Amino acid sequence: RFYLSRMQCFARRSQKSRLGFFALGAVVLGALIYLMPPLYGEGYSVVNYLLEGKYENLLNHTFFYQFTGNSGFLIAFAFLLIFAKALATSITIGIGGHGGIFAPSMFMGAMLGFTFAYSLNSLGVVSLSEANFIAVAMAGTLSGVIKAPLTGIFLIAEITGGYSLIVPLMIVSAVSYFVAYFFEPHSIFTKDLANKGLWVPPHERDKHILKHMNLEKLVETNFHILYPNQTLGQFVKIISKSHRNLFPVVDEDGYFLGVVLLDDVRNRMFDQQQYDKLHIRDFMHMPQTTVDITDPMDSVMEKFDYYNIWNIPVLRSGRYMGFVSKSSVFNRYRELLKNQSEGI
Repeated sequence: RFYLSRMQCFARRSQKSRLGFFALGAVVLGALIYLMPPLYGEGYSVVNYLLEGKYENLLNHTFFYQFTGNSGFLIAFAFLLIFAKALATSITIGIGGHGGIFAPSMFMGAMLGFTFAYSLNSLGVVSLSEANFIAVAMAGTLSGVIKAPLTGIFLIAEITGGYSLIVPLMIVSAVSYFVAYFFEPHSIFTKDLANKGLWVPPHERDKHILKHMNLEKLVETNFHILYPNQTLGQFVKIISKSHRNLFPVVDEDGYFLGVVLLDDVRNRMFDQQQYDKLHIRDFMHMPQTTVDITDPMDSVMEKFDYYNIWNIPVLRSGRYMGFVSKSSVFNRYRELLKNQSEGI
C-alpha cells in the first residue's frame, strides 16, 4: 500500500518536477544502501545467509560490523531492514527503476521470520528453528502481497528443497491471505487498475456490474394505468388495446394502489351483464413487493430472486413510476458484461 501511494504521488507531478524527485529519490536510495548494504540487489544472497545460519553476515560491510556478536543489535538491525526494504523498493519503482515484487517480499518475509525466531531463542524462552520460520514467513508475505497463497506455498517449498514444512506453509499462507484480504482486497498487481475501474475480481463481477446499472433507465412505462372506479366494461376495452397482461392501479394523485392481472378478470370479462356492476377495485390487489426508484440494483435483484417474479412496480415516494422486468435487467447486464470483456 505504501508503494502504491508513492506511485500515485509521483504520477501527480509534472514532467518538469519529476527530474527533481528522481534526483531526490536516488540520493535517499543511495544513502539507505550505504547505511544498510543488505538492501542492495534483489536480496537472495541475504536470504541464503539466513537459511544457512550465517546471521553475522547481515552486518558485513556496514558501519555496525563491530556489533556482530551483539544479538540485540542484530535483531534490531534485521527488524529495521524490513521497513527499509519496503521504502527502498518504493523509491526504486517510484523513480522509474525496477524494484520487483517477489524478491522484496521474500526478503522482508525472511527478515520477519528471522527476527521473530531469533528473538525468542535469544531470550531462552523456547528453542526454534530460524530456517523454518524464515521459510514460513516468506510464504506468508508472498501470499499476502500478491494474493496468491498457492504460489507462496509451492514456491517456498521448492526453494527450501522439500515439502516437510507443507502444513505450516499452508496454515501461515492461508492466515496471511485472509488477513491481508480483510485490509486490502486487491493485490499489489491489481490495486492501481481497480482504482481506475479497469479491473474487477471475478467473484465481484456481478456486484460491480449491478452497481453501474441505473434503475431509472430500466423502468418500463408502456402500461395502461387503471383507476379504482373504472368499470369492468371500460377495462375490457383497455385490454383489447394492450399488449400487456399486467395493469397498475393508481388514485387521482398518482399514488400506487395495486395491480390487476389479466388472469384476475379472465372468468368475468366475457360476462357483459357484469360490465357496469364490477369495478377495478373489485379485482385489484397489492403485488408481492415493490421497489423505490432510488433502490440499488443488487436490492432489486434480491427481490426478483426471493419472490420468483418477473415484474416489480417501481415507485417514487409512493407514486407509480412504471415497472422493472427481470428480462430488461438481464439484457442490460449482458450488454455491460460484453462491454467489460471488450474493455469498453
